[in-house]
Amino acid sequence: MKTKKSMMSAAIVQNAVKESFLKLDPRVMMRNPIMFVVEIGFIITLLLILVPDLFGGTVSRGYNLVVTLVLLFTLLFANFAEALAEGRGKAQADTLKKTKQDIKANKVTGNNSVKQVSSSELRKGDIVVVAQGEVIPGDGEVIEGLASVDESAITGESAPVIKEAGGDFSSVTGGTRVVSDQIKVRITSDPGESFLDRMISLVEGAKRQKTPNEIALNTVLTSLTLIFLFVVVTLPFFGNYLNVSLEIPILIALLVCLIPTTIGGLLSAIGIAGMDRVTQFNVLAMSGKAVEAAGDINTVILDKTGTITYGNRMASEFIPAGGHQLAEVAEWAAISSLKDETPEGRSVLALMKKQSLTYNEGLGDNAEFIEFKAETRMSGMDLKDGRYVRKGAVDAVKKWVQSQGGTIPSDLDEGSTRIAKAGGTPLAVAVDNEIYGLIYLKDTVKPGMKERFEQMRQMGIKTIMCTGDNPLTAATIALEAGVDDFIAESKPEDKIAVIRREQAEGKLVAMTGDGTNDAPALAQADVGIAMNSGTVAAKEAANMVDLDSDPSKIIEVVAIGKQLLMTRGALTTFSIANDIAKYFAIIPAMFMVAIPQMDTLNIMRLGSPSSAILSALIFNAIIIPLLIPLAMKGVGYKPMSSPQLLKRNLFIYGLGGVLVPFLGIKLIDLVVHLWV
Repeated sequence: MKTKKSMMSAAIVQNAVKESFLKLDPRVMMRNPIMFVVEIGFIITLLLILVPDLFGGTVSRGYNLVVTLVLLFTLLFANFAEALAEGRGKAQADTLKKTKQDIKANKVTGNNSVKQVSSSELRKGDIVVVAQGEVIPGDGEVIEGLASVDESAITGESAPVIKEAGGDFSSVTGGTRVVSDQIKVRITSDPGESFLDRMISLVEGAKRQKTPNEIALNTVLTSLTLIFLFVVVTLPFFGNYLNVSLEIPILIALLVCLIPTTIGGLLSAIGIAGMDRVTQFNVLAMSGKAVEAAGDINTVILDKTGTITYGNRMASEFIPAGGHQLAEVAEWAAISSLKDETPEGRSVLALMKKQSLTYNEGLGDNAEFIEFKAETRMSGMDLKDGRYVRKGAVDAVKKWVQSQGGTIPSDLDEGSTRIAKAGGTPLAVAVDNEIYGLIYLKDTVKPGMKERFEQMRQMGIKTIMCTGDNPLTAATIALEAGVDDFIAESKPEDKIAVIRREQAEGKLVAMTGDGTNDAPALAQADVGIAMNSGTVAAKEAANMVDLDSDPSKIIEVVAIGKQLLMTRGALTTFSIANDIAKYFAIIPAMFMVAIPQMDTLNIMRLGSPSSAILSALIFNAIIIPLLIPLAMKGVGYKPMSSPQLLKRNLFIYGLGGVLVPFLGIKLIDLVVHLWV
């Protein structure tokens, strides 16, 4: 999916041409009222060719034929634009379908034996074992083990990623391949509901719904069409009064020229292409509404771990406190981590081994493991001899110890401050009512984050980092990353609270995250972007999934959202400006015979009423394919204020939309007038 497909590849163009004719079906055309009116006009002029005396007109069959052909090509060009946009999505879907295959899965049965079944037989909750070289049979979460997984079929990245039980990197996608080690996976989706199935459906455009802005604009354009239809229907009465003959083919040509056919023919293609551009950046948008909303974002909420930083916080040092020895704090840190399957927990045991430190592993026998929770911010073990071992956030452990009547070592805060100032995360280790020391967890800010956040600032977007770390660590990371604000020691409800606070001020909020605890906030945000490396819960709550797991990509998503809105606005402006120019071309030419004074308005000096209308109709048709590349690629976006963007686009597309038809219609008229 990472590879960008050419917009004009032979296969896509060939299929788009075929679809252009198939879309002439009136049942399909009715979805676009503007182009449906054009099709009705085409049918009427076609009937006039077959039955010239149908309405008793005097317009030549040759003139009718030209009008009919121009109307046909107007329809085909509009259909081609939509089919071309859809074709790129279908080409991506075909690539993904090759990834999807029915494979054999090693399902764990009730008696812990392994039975080989088809992947199509797997259901949510089933557990499978996937070894080196095997394909993961369905979406799931790693519940045991650690392995390198090749996700190139989904993300386009050749480098394998580490997937492990616990933490925020446990989610695996069906169709990816294990390249080392072995993992046990709990299936989280039923057949037909997998992430790959959703990707195929979305990039095909099968579930694309019109966005609120698109519906509103479509309503305005339809209203304009009805107004001009009424105007054209009443024109013959004025013509009769002025002794000007306005026959059916001329009225149809006039109507098609006056209604906003340009934007009407390109509107659907603009929306489809907008979602396609997001996909080209390896972001899967669940709806066009999310892409549009991204263009209006005011605030971005970012999770620190795994988003701003790499997220692989590893134990790098044991720091004693309260007069205890290094071996003591290391031993209790290890015992608290015996059943901790998170990367941090395993890194504690790895550090013990690296430093050749020992501990009594037997203490973990029959002990109860206490999982980490966002509310308590601690984990540990309740030993069978009655002792309680805990490790976690320093303030949380301090409160826990004090609640049991213990005291806080005088040098504890000094050690935690030193770790926090270095940008690390301190974890306190305690047994019952006594704190033994600290674990120094080291994390690293991803390169280039500061520059990326500066770009957001130029767009007028505020960045807020949320983290469970203490205020000092949070402040250090925030300064290094360059975010505008931060919230330390945040719980899931704190993230939701800050999102609601921003939304209450009338702002649109985007949230990026990868953990299960991020899911509620991702659902609350106007635009929720989950990392593909994150948990299933996060991806299900979000309305976008970043396949590259690069949180800074929100910049591209926002730019594409703005580009989508700008493209629609620019082409609407151009289309309406076109109509203004066409009024000056057609109306004076039509009535200057009966009203000589109107010749003053014939500033283009068009040859005759017939050639003026036909020239405007031809221009109206050929402008659609000329604008297709712009609709597909989008209007170029540069970070600047909204008033500056408005002035720039009004000058280019407003003024250009008036001048281009004058020139185009005049050139066409020089040729058409010779024939008419």
